[in-house]
Amino acid sequence: MAKILVVDDEPNIREVVSLYLRREGHAVVPAADGEEALELYRQTRPDLVVLDLILPKLSGLEVARRIQSERHVLLIMLTAKGEEEDRLLGLSVGADDYVTKPFRPRGLVARVAALLRESEVQAGPADGRVLMFDGLQLDTNARKVVVRGTPVALTAREFDLLYCLASSPGRVFTRDQLMKAVWNHEFAAESSTVTIHMRRLREKIEADPQHPRYLQTVWGVGYQFATE
Repeated sequence: MAKILVVDDEPNIREVVSLYLRREGHAVVPAADGEEALELYRQTRPDLVVLDLILPKLSGLEVARRIQSERHVLLIMLTAKGEEEDRLLGLSVGADDYVTKPFRPRGLVARVAALLRESEVQAGPADGRVLMFDGLQLDTNARKVVVRGTPVALTAREFDLLYCLASSPGRVFTRDQLMKAVWNHEFAAESSTVTIHMRRLREKIEADPQHPRYLQTVWGVGYQFATE
């Protein structure tokens, strides 16, 4: 059982999501606006937050920025906006997943379960290895990345995506293979999820994201980690 903060200004959505999560045994804390969400977040310290992007009083993006600045918490963005730039905004403030309305409540619950399951095993590999490349270092136990001598903060998904590729240099992964390996579920979000995470990851570790050195696109197939 987890404690989950559900934030949405639409009562029907808030109630339905809360109902389905409670059926799975979770403790649900509902909030109707951004200010209430922040107050309840600080009072209850939830394990996961389901957060609408558009909220009264304080936007979902601002709520996400503030809670993630205090401590990292598992975060699913729930919104009617489905444009790629909106998804990028959500990922930029630490969202682990992105669900667009209309959605299936059972699908959302399954994503919640997947995130919680991954967090129990520290959301990724812990094999004790330190992967070292020219200008890039990954510590799998500490889940830290150093790029050209400077530590870089990655979200859990970004680290797992980078590790998946970097642990098999030269191997080409399709988007479907990356979804299964990193998100660990068949039903995972739209295929653009991988593209969006890859863009964010390149912005953080590549000297020139438009001409990446490490995270290269293999057109018509997918992505690979290049060492040369």
